[in-house]
Amino acid sequence: MSGREPPDFAERVYALVRRIPPGRVTTYGRIARAAGAARSARMVGWLLHHSPPDVSAVAHRVVNRNGELTGGWAWGHPAVMRALLEDEGVTFVDEYQVDLEKHLWDPLDEPEPAG
Repeated sequence: MSGREPPDFAERVYALVRRIPPGRVTTYGRIARAAGAARSARMVGWLLHHSPPDVSAVAHRVVNRNGELTGGWAWGHPAVMRALLEDEGVTFVDEYQVDLEKHLWDPLDEPEPAG
Protein backbone atom coordinates (compact mmCIF):
# COMPACT_ATOMS: atom_id res chain seq x y z
CA MET A 1 0.00 0.00 0.00
CA SER A 2 1.14 3.51 -0.72
CA GLY A 3 0.05 4.92 2.62
CA ARG A 4 -2.40 7.24 0.87
CA GLU A 5 -5.74 5.91 -0.28
CA PRO A 6 -7.33 7.43 -3.38
CA PRO A 7 -10.01 10.01 -2.59
CA ASP A 8 -13.51 8.64 -2.27
CA PHE A 9 -16.38 9.74 -4.50
CA ALA A 10 -17.57 12.46 -2.11
CA GLU A 11 -14.09 13.97 -1.85
CA ARG A 12 -13.76 13.98 -5.65
CA VAL A 13 -17.19 15.65 -6.02
CA TYR A 14 -16.35 18.33 -3.46
CA ALA A 15 -12.97 19.02 -5.09
CA LEU A 16 -14.63 19.43 -8.49
CA VAL A 17 -17.35 21.75 -7.18
CA ARG A 18 -14.72 23.94 -5.51
CA ARG A 19 -13.12 24.40 -8.97
CA ILE A 20 -16.22 25.84 -10.69
CA PRO A 21 -15.26 29.40 -11.61
CA PRO A 22 -17.48 32.33 -10.62
CA GLY A 23 -19.83 33.20 -13.46
CA ARG A 24 -19.91 29.61 -14.72
CA VAL A 25 -22.11 26.61 -13.96
CA THR A 26 -21.87 22.89 -14.46
CA THR A 27 -24.32 20.02 -14.16
CA TYR A 28 -24.76 17.24 -11.64
CA GLY A 29 -24.02 14.77 -14.44
CA ARG A 30 -20.80 16.45 -15.53
CA ILE A 31 -19.58 16.45 -11.94
CA ALA A 32 -20.50 12.76 -11.60
CA ARG A 33 -18.72 11.85 -14.84
CA ALA A 34 -15.58 13.81 -13.90
CA ALA A 35 -15.61 12.14 -10.47
CA GLY A 36 -15.59 8.72 -12.13
CA ALA A 37 -19.23 7.67 -11.74
CA ALA A 38 -21.13 8.93 -14.79
CA ARG A 39 -24.48 7.53 -13.66
CA SER A 40 -24.40 9.12 -10.21
CA ALA A 41 -25.84 12.59 -10.84
CA ARG A 42 -28.43 12.14 -8.09
CA MET A 43 -25.72 11.18 -5.63
CA VAL A 44 -23.93 14.42 -6.51
CA GLY A 45 -27.10 16.31 -5.58
CA TRP A 46 -27.34 14.44 -2.29
CA LEU A 47 -23.69 15.13 -1.50
CA LEU A 48 -24.12 18.84 -2.22
CA HIS A 49 -27.08 18.96 0.15
CA HIS A 50 -24.82 17.50 2.86
CA SER A 51 -21.61 19.30 1.89
CA PRO A 52 -19.08 21.13 4.05
CA PRO A 53 -19.46 24.93 4.27
CA ASP A 54 -16.76 25.75 1.70
CA VAL A 55 -18.58 23.61 -0.89
CA SER A 56 -22.04 24.84 0.11
CA ALA A 57 -20.83 28.38 -0.58
CA VAL A 58 -20.42 27.56 -4.29
CA ALA A 59 -22.98 24.77 -4.75
CA HIS A 60 -25.36 27.23 -6.45
CA ARG A 61 -23.14 26.80 -9.52
CA VAL A 62 -24.43 23.24 -10.08
CA VAL A 63 -27.62 22.94 -12.14
CA ASN A 64 -29.48 20.15 -13.89
CA ARG A 65 -28.66 19.02 -17.44
CA ASN A 66 -31.08 21.58 -18.90
CA GLY A 67 -29.59 24.45 -16.92
CA GLU A 68 -32.52 24.56 -14.52
CA LEU A 69 -32.08 25.58 -10.89
CA THR A 70 -33.08 22.39 -9.11
CA GLY A 71 -31.31 22.97 -5.80
CA GLY A 72 -34.02 25.31 -4.54
CA TRP A 73 -34.95 22.91 -1.74
CA ALA A 74 -31.47 23.40 -0.34
CA TRP A 75 -31.60 27.18 -0.79
CA GLY A 76 -35.21 27.65 0.30
CA HIS A 77 -36.31 28.78 -3.16
CA PRO A 78 -34.74 28.78 -6.65
CA ALA A 79 -34.83 32.59 -6.56
CA VAL A 80 -32.01 32.48 -3.99
CA MET A 81 -29.84 30.44 -6.37
CA ARG A 82 -30.74 32.78 -9.22
CA ALA A 83 -29.72 35.86 -7.22
CA LEU A 84 -26.37 34.29 -6.31
CA LEU A 85 -25.70 33.39 -9.95
CA GLU A 86 -26.80 36.81 -11.23
CA ASP A 87 -24.37 38.41 -8.76
CA GLU A 88 -21.65 36.46 -10.60
CA GLY A 89 -22.85 37.64 -14.04
CA VAL A 90 -24.73 34.50 -15.06
CA THR A 91 -27.60 35.12 -17.48
CA PHE A 92 -30.82 33.19 -17.91
CA VAL A 93 -32.95 32.06 -20.86
CA ASP A 94 -35.98 31.55 -18.63
CA GLU A 95 -36.88 32.48 -15.06
CA TYR A 96 -34.94 29.60 -13.51
CA GLN A 97 -32.93 28.29 -16.48
CA VAL A 98 -29.29 29.31 -16.97
CA ASP A 99 -27.99 30.10 -20.46
CA LEU A 100 -25.75 27.03 -20.74
CA GLU A 101 -24.36 28.13 -24.11
CA LYS A 102 -22.72 31.08 -22.37
CA HIS A 103 -21.94 29.75 -18.91
CA LEU A 104 -21.39 25.97 -19.01
CA TRP A 105 -18.11 24.78 -17.49
CA ASP A 106 -17.03 21.16 -17.97
CA PRO A 107 -14.44 19.93 -15.47
CA LEU A 108 -13.14 17.44 -18.04
CA ASP A 109 -12.19 20.31 -20.37
CA GLU A 110 -9.71 21.78 -17.88
CA PRO A 111 -6.82 19.92 -16.31
CA GLU A 112 -6.87 19.59 -12.56
CA PRO A 113 -4.52 22.10 -10.94
CA ALA A 114 -1.23 20.65 -9.74
CA GLY A 115 -0.74 20.37 -6.05
